[in-house]
Amino acid sequence: MVTPWTILLVTFLATLPESRSASPTILSESDTSVLTKVSVFETGKFHPITSHIGSRFTCSPPKPLLIVRPKEDGTYPVILFHHGTAFQNSWYTDVLKFISSHGYIVVAPQLYQLMPPSGQRELDLAAKVANWLPLCLQCVLPENIEGDLHNLALAGHSRGGFIAFALALGHADVSPDVNFSALIGVDPVAGISKQIQIQPKILNHESCSFDLPIPVAVIGSGLGNKPVLPFPPLACAPDGVSHTEFFNECKPPCSHFVPTDYGHMDFLDDDIGPIGSAARLLCKQSKWWASRDLLRRTAGGVIVAFLEAFFKGNYTDYNKILLNPYLAPATLDPVQNKSKGTSCSSLSAMTIPAFAFE
Repeated sequence: MVTPWTILLVTFLATLPESRSASPTILSESDTSVLTKVSVFETGKFHPITSHIGSRFTCSPPKPLLIVRPKEDGTYPVILFHHGTAFQNSWYTDVLKFISSHGYIVVAPQLYQLMPPSGQRELDLAAKVANWLPLCLQCVLPENIEGDLHNLALAGHSRGGFIAFALALGHADVSPDVNFSALIGVDPVAGISKQIQIQPKILNHESCSFDLPIPVAVIGSGLGNKPVLPFPPLACAPDGVSHTEFFNECKPPCSHFVPTDYGHMDFLDDDIGPIGSAARLLCKQSKWWASRDLLRRTAGGVIVAFLEAFFKGNYTDYNKILLNPYLAPATLDPVQNKSKGTSCSSLSAMTIPAFAFE
């Protein structure tokens, strides 16, 4: 029954402002100029070039590489990027070129072709590729282009995200000859469930259990934990072993970005061939009309902003994204940040800028 008190309550609630977390602020046409100020979401000023490095090179790497680098002469930070389960490194070309256009050299090894090896074997192969970098990366780059290994980021998608974390945590049997300065997980997955994890097991389900001395960014997917079919209820990024738990176990500084409307495979190129397209069907995807390019620009822009902040001390765009996630091309919810000096155990969305405790 509707009473006068009910009418008064409804009227009062209608006057309250909407929560930003429930409904991101929509910019009016007159305010759209602010979007241009978050330049990391637009293609950068450099012109990326891709090259495939195999055994025919004098400085042949332990595994074939896809290298994406700027055409222009200069010294650039390096990102070592690992592919997902049974994926081809070339399936990430669009997002890697986007990142490279902002002044980065991306090295993406092809650790295996189809059947994944054991987790430990894959991890040791990744370590061998990392150790190849200081010895031979310059050998396969043009004379006037140099990789800055003092600013070396470790990254990966899906199972490759697990490999990146495991390598940073020191679980490889191959001793590392390089120091990593930042870590990025793109929808990382560490197994099928809490009980069935890839070896070596790295998730302890304890807040801030990762002993990492470097800044971390975790990018998830809003649909990754959703199964395609009700039975069997299998998801490509299951709860308990995916991005939320990785962020939970990171110590500050660490941030977490979740593109709400996209799935685990939406980070890949649109054209990934018949095998890739078949694999995409196994994961919950975005709506058919949704542009995956918006996700790639969002993920690539977050990665660039994160590295610009922690490699170059330029926190401007990074803090804009943390404080105003609606500025991203794709909807980000939640956006969470553990800055230095904040509570390590809190998983609530924070609006504390990354520089607040620097």
